[in-house]
Amino acid sequence: MQDACTLKEYRKQLREALENDFQRQALDKFAVAYRTSRANAFAGIDAPELIAEIAAAKDEAVDHLQELFEEFKRHAEAAGTTVHLAATAREANEIIARIAKENGVKTIVKSKSMTAEETHLNHHLEAEGLEVTETDLGEWIIQLRQEGPSHMVMPAIHLSRYQVADLFTEVTHKQQDVDIQKLVKVARRELRPKFCQADMGISGANFAIAATGTIGIITNEGNGRLTTTLPRVHVALAGIDKLAPTLHDALRIIKCLPKNATGQAITSYVTWITGAVPTSVGPAGKKVHHVVFLDNGRLAMARDPEFKQVLRCIRCGACANVCPIYRVVGGHKYGHVYIGAIGLVATYFFHGREKARNLVQNCLNCGACKAVCAAGIDLPTLIKEVHARIQDEEGHPLYSSATGALLKNRTLFHAMLKSARLVQKPITGGTPYLRHLPMFLFKDQDFRALPAIADEAFRDRWEKIRPRVENADLKVALFSGCVQDFVYPEQMEAAVAVIASKKGVAMEYPMGQSCCGLPLMMMGEKKAGRELAAHNMNAIDAQGFDYIVTLCASCASYLKHGYKRLFKDDPAMAFKAAQFAHRVMDFSSFVRDILGLTDESFAGPSKQVTYHAPCHLCRGLGVTEAPRALLRDAGLEYLPAEEEDVCCGFGGTFSVKFPELSKELLQKKIDNLKATGATAMATDCPGCIMQIRGGFERDGTSFEVRHVAEYLAERLKRK
Repeated sequence: MQDACTLKEYRKQLREALENDFQRQALDKFAVAYRTSRANAFAGIDAPELIAEIAAAKDEAVDHLQELFEEFKRHAEAAGTTVHLAATAREANEIIARIAKENGVKTIVKSKSMTAEETHLNHHLEAEGLEVTETDLGEWIIQLRQEGPSHMVMPAIHLSRYQVADLFTEVTHKQQDVDIQKLVKVARRELRPKFCQADMGISGANFAIAATGTIGIITNEGNGRLTTTLPRVHVALAGIDKLAPTLHDALRIIKCLPKNATGQAITSYVTWITGAVPTSVGPAGKKVHHVVFLDNGRLAMARDPEFKQVLRCIRCGACANVCPIYRVVGGHKYGHVYIGAIGLVATYFFHGREKARNLVQNCLNCGACKAVCAAGIDLPTLIKEVHARIQDEEGHPLYSSATGALLKNRTLFHAMLKSARLVQKPITGGTPYLRHLPMFLFKDQDFRALPAIADEAFRDRWEKIRPRVENADLKVALFSGCVQDFVYPEQMEAAVAVIASKKGVAMEYPMGQSCCGLPLMMMGEKKAGRELAAHNMNAIDAQGFDYIVTLCASCASYLKHGYKRLFKDDPAMAFKAAQFAHRVMDFSSFVRDILGLTDESFAGPSKQVTYHAPCHLCRGLGVTEAPRALLRDAGLEYLPAEEEDVCCGFGGTFSVKFPELSKELLQKKIDNLKATGATAMATDCPGCIMQIRGGFERDGTSFEVRHVAEYLAERLKRK
């Protein structure tokens, strides 16, 4: 459970987490295996269609939670269940404690419930003098260790069998073997008496079916059924967002949840409970049965048009499974109670901005979570929105507000970059890198070599290289972004050469353009980002061009999707943003799909090259085949790398704020690239080039890192 008060303290905790070698190895192994398992589990199923159906059904339910609650209550109480609605976590705990007291309960067994973790139910009940035993194996282990879960589905994934054996030795006062099957038998032997002696069982609920008053629980261990059947009192605690109109809605989720959570076709147990069932140990021959629904901000969230989609979450944990940050630091430092990307958002609403403040800054914006979300939640956007809200509520840090003021003033920003070109000369040593930096200022960035500002910006070269085209068939606006304008102008020149190889294409470089604005959104500077977006749309009149082409995957994704989100509440600007976005296209897609360049356009000797897929290209834009196909068409031998689409760790301002994590992710990327046997790499993002090229330079490895456009330009057939 992340509890740092300041970002400095949080970074210290992250560094400590990075030193946990076993956890990193375990999570790394799981992350690799999960990708294959999930793909196999969804084989033959249209996953996007299923996810879209789940999202639509959940949205419909969220719009009618109060009505669904009343319907569930009516049917459940007719079947003998008592139904409660708790406004807060404290009230939910008090209701359950009161039920225990009224029924003379002394001992309680629990099956896994993230909602109970949210309310800190165990602590409350224990303070009331009740004995509470977690019976899910992972939950029991972390209860004995007095820890919270490090994953929503696999709470003890961070622990080794050796640690568990030592723990069980301490608990049982007998030396325990490290064999996993033997450890499971120890747990079974210790927990069975607890089930038989318990007065109350507490469970969660994956579903609450309004039409019948039924709750549904899916588990992989038999403890769920033992908890809900053996004790004379059963209490189910669930968020009110678990309400579903019909059984069909729940079955649709069951079709997806196990596959998305663990790569299983189905969980071992699916249990449905309706009403107070007969039992020999209950009063009047029936079980005492209660269902407690928790609001805790959910009903307010359901009325928030931006964040209501959070209530679609089915708690599969997939957003953590694919998160590069979770993979290296684990859940205890990447969540408060809820883990992973959904936890970064939920923490703000369920546990307050103090707990969320540091977490929401620790996001690469790589989009891996959104790509696998079983309910289609736009998690990266929501994380940035929470960050912006917190800063609006608490005040904007000086560095981010100053950056916002600078970037939205194009003249000042560009003048500063041009001045930096002159100031940097003593520290470049005649190289394209900043060689002699005062490292007491930049010591955290020493894991990569930082590039120098180019001697001449692309905008200053444009008139000298601009192709003159008469009677053009296509008119294209070039968008460079900051990095390719002032740091890597050679990439833009290469793109101009490639596009000019196709007759009838007129190119313009609108001089009024500036930074796309994504860095401001990453810093929570939404207002400044909106102003910068408006500036760029004025600088590039979309009506005057057929396409707006950019070589930066991050810029392309943000221009295409981010601008529309920024102005969704302003009809006039929203229309303008939609027109602008419609014309935006990444370079590789434009060259392959619009210009139609093929292998006949290129010549040159074969060369082995691998590829890194930028996050904002492969997930943000859904472009995967075009750049690889172009490399092959250009006569290059493409050698696939492991995990090509996993983030390199740059994330723009992320790598400045969290250099320890950026360094770790960069090293993984470098290792995978080296393993291909190639000595050259292509990609479609200048930020990725800055990160990976800088990493190889610092590493001392001779490895060519270039933009796809550069490889194509040098292999064009000369006419």
